[in-house]
Amino acid sequence: MLPVIFGISGPELTAEERAFFKDADPAGYILFARNCEDRDQMRRLTDDLRAIHGRDRLIVSIDQEGGRVSRMKPPEWPKFPAGEAFARLFEIAPASAIEAARVNAEAIARELARVGVSVDFHAPFDVRRPETDNVIGDRALGSDPMQVAALGRAVLDGMGHAGVVGCLKHMPGHGRATVDSHKELPRVDASEAELEVDIEPFRSLASHPLGMSAHIVFTAWDEHRPATLSPDVIGNVIRGKIGFDGLLLSDDIDMQALEGTIPERCEKALAAGCDIALNCWARMDDQVAIANRIGAMGDEASTRLERVHALMGDPADEVEIGHLLAKRDALLAVAEQAA
Repeated sequence: MLPVIFGISGPELTAEERAFFKDADPAGYILFARNCEDRDQMRRLTDDLRAIHGRDRLIVSIDQEGGRVSRMKPPEWPKFPAGEAFARLFEIAPASAIEAARVNAEAIARELARVGVSVDFHAPFDVRRPETDNVIGDRALGSDPMQVAALGRAVLDGMGHAGVVGCLKHMPGHGRATVDSHKELPRVDASEAELEVDIEPFRSLASHPLGMSAHIVFTAWDEHRPATLSPDVIGNVIRGKIGFDGLLLSDDIDMQALEGTIPERCEKALAAGCDIALNCWARMDDQVAIANRIGAMGDEASTRLERVHALMGDPADEVEIGHLLAKRDALLAVAEQAA
């Protein structure tokens, strides 16, 4: 198995993709809006992906947070709010905010489970600051690390109840970045003591089996390399200070924060300590080059992947998504009335 997650070019597999994926055997796949037309089409696509490998438990992932980051969109799917809605409610009624975040995440996950998606790269555990770039912005669950941890735990719990695995992102924290890592490389000059605030939510949830790195230079830990490509940040901070021993994915390796060819970036991320490289843009030339350049997944990463697979499954019970959304909306209305 290759330690990489690949994107797919459209709403169904091409013959070239099907043959390549069968031969390459990637660890999983990621879906974008181009892959999400309607429920029946998505179910056929995800069933096809599983059939290629003969495995029911497979990372079929998506970024479905709500707000701006929603690959499955109305009118086919419900509209879900961004994290800021729950952060506002938390300031008034913390317990209600936690429950609203949980039922909202469960509703998202039940929609994902219906179409065969097993992993949602949600929630962002980044602590928001006044200078935080808008790439995070209203996606953040708050400016207090314990609030972020509490709401983030609720998101992970809600998704888990529906048999979908959530993700700790973006380790060790994107909140101090003042530029968008999709477009350029952020540099953070905060001290180690200051960065304790940023890593605290991740430390609180370090036992979760799936996380994602950030393409950010933290000069206190490594002056030259972004976290994704830094053995020091991954080894000493993510694995050390945070204590995360789950499956660590790179953020999208295609983002402009990183330099070099796409295969080179994958190779460097894996060498630095990421377990899996995430390649989203579905360019066959890049995918073939990655497969030719990187080796098979090692035993340690395979064991971590098995722990992620173990959390995938059918929802624990039958619940109407409409009931979950109604409960969420009733709780969020408290914050709207107080505004």
